[in-house]
Amino acid sequence: MEVVVASSSVDAGVGCWDLNTGAEQLRYKSCASPPHGLVCVGNRFLASSQHRDTSASTGSVLYWSWSKPQVEVKSPLQEKIKPLAATREGTYIVGGGSSGSIYLWEVASSRMLKKWPAHYRGVTCLVFSDDDSLLISGSEDGSVKVWSLLMIFDDYRRERSHLYEHSFSEHNLCVTDIVAGYGGCNAIIVSASEDRTCKVWSLSKGKLLRNIVFPTIIDAIALDPAEHVFYAGGRDGKIYVAALNAESPSSKNHGLHIISAFSNHSKAVTCLQYGINGNLLISGSEDGMIRVWDARTQNIIRVFKHAKGPVNNIIVVSQPLYHFQMNVNPQSSRKQGLSLKPLEKYEADGERDSKTIIGFQMSCSKSTDAMYVSSRVIDNQIKELQQKGSVASEMEMERLKLDCKRSAQMVEQWKKMYGNLHQFCLNELLDGSEAGGPNGNSS
Repeated sequence: MEVVVASSSVDAGVGCWDLNTGAEQLRYKSCASPPHGLVCVGNRFLASSQHRDTSASTGSVLYWSWSKPQVEVKSPLQEKIKPLAATREGTYIVGGGSSGSIYLWEVASSRMLKKWPAHYRGVTCLVFSDDDSLLISGSEDGSVKVWSLLMIFDDYRRERSHLYEHSFSEHNLCVTDIVAGYGGCNAIIVSASEDRTCKVWSLSKGKLLRNIVFPTIIDAIALDPAEHVFYAGGRDGKIYVAALNAESPSSKNHGLHIISAFSNHSKAVTCLQYGINGNLLISGSEDGMIRVWDARTQNIIRVFKHAKGPVNNIIVVSQPLYHFQMNVNPQSSRKQGLSLKPLEKYEADGERDSKTIIGFQMSCSKSTDAMYVSSRVIDNQIKELQQKGSVASEMEMERLKLDCKRSAQMVEQWKKMYGNLHQFCLNELLDGSEAGGPNGNSS
């Protein structure tokens, strides 16, 4: 089941709807989130930063499990956290502070692994690349920075030079949204700003590819999965369609590289998301409405109404139906709850020897991706195995050996596929040059 999850800047809770049927699922209580402050962590639970008291100097992050409307974990933090982001497997969660610092926590242990000064002013946007290797941040100071998840732990590099991989400073005002395309370090990213521009950047080249000027401030952007166009939600209530490819036509009515615009919101469009399956675009607005559009025809398919107040966050998550079914048995409900501690408030200086390393997932049959875990978590797993007794330990070791063997076999398969593809490309190039002849004409 594909669900739309939305929150507001006022204390209106978190709404959740079935994208296909429109049926409302559980409504999660006690949430007043800032823009980009709502995230799904590894499809296991929801997390949101909170901005209830604008005058307060400290902040907090709340957790909800899918099956319970009440807040399960509250984490008081040393400063206001605005945007949140999580890696795809839910191993890490990051938060951007109003001071310009970025915080990195390990979800399993709730430990703060890293805090570093990222921007001169407050962080407004955080997004991971599709392979979780890079973190992209935007700020009130107008800058966009790209961080390697591995390099931020390199203390030697930190002493010798800056931590970021790229720093883009072409925006003149606050960055309002960032999206990343496919391709990891070779992807494009698109940033929006209060300077009424959206800028397209190349991560591989580290430079600006395209600058698009809009007739209004853009607060939300969403990439077409094919990466031909992107959608930009404006404060004038319109959704603009802008071209990513140089050969795409542009409309004289809207400006260079802007193909078209459509609207049904009465107030500013604050958030945009693309559906996981199907060609659906979901928009949220200050008018409190969430609209589901057919991206091809630009027709409205479905409308959701948030409880009260403006909508400022939308995420789309794929979840089984039983996750939203409340359990009436208190004992069973407690077992299904989150077994997580609050996020640590400070980075522990005495535990810096617990380095971050890369480990394989528990089952290689589920995914080929690697995930990041700290040596602290691995040490705990080893201790648990030792406490289980020799027979259980031996069985677990055999399973781990089997997983390792499968991983090695998978690597060999990828190497073979790469070799075949490389040879195919070479043959195609050679055949093409021979067919063309010395004068470029076929014989």
